[in-house]
Amino acid sequence: MSQAATLCFVYVLGCSDRHGVRTYVGWTNDIGKRLSRHNSGRGARSTRGRAWKLLYVEYFSNRRGAMQREYFLKRERGFRKKLSAGISLMTPIA
Repeated sequence: MSQAATLCFVYVLGCSDRHGVRTYVGWTNDIGKRLSRHNSGRGARSTRGRAWKLLYVEYFSNRRGAMQREYFLKRERGFRKKLSAGISLMTPIA
């Protein structure tokens, strides 16, 4: 198996809608495919029906490291708030 096939990514998505700015944290081994799934309505239930933008990515050499970081970032609201500070509430993210 190649090195690229074993990489796992932790990502933070952001969007704005009539309810305000939202963020979502997840992990995957194919960041492009996962973002497409979120934006097509086939991602996690809480991401459906919104236009998501990739705000932040980290990569790990194994799934365990990625899952541990995801767990941490889901609870790190201050970090997510700083990432989403640049998202406008008036214009949808394309």
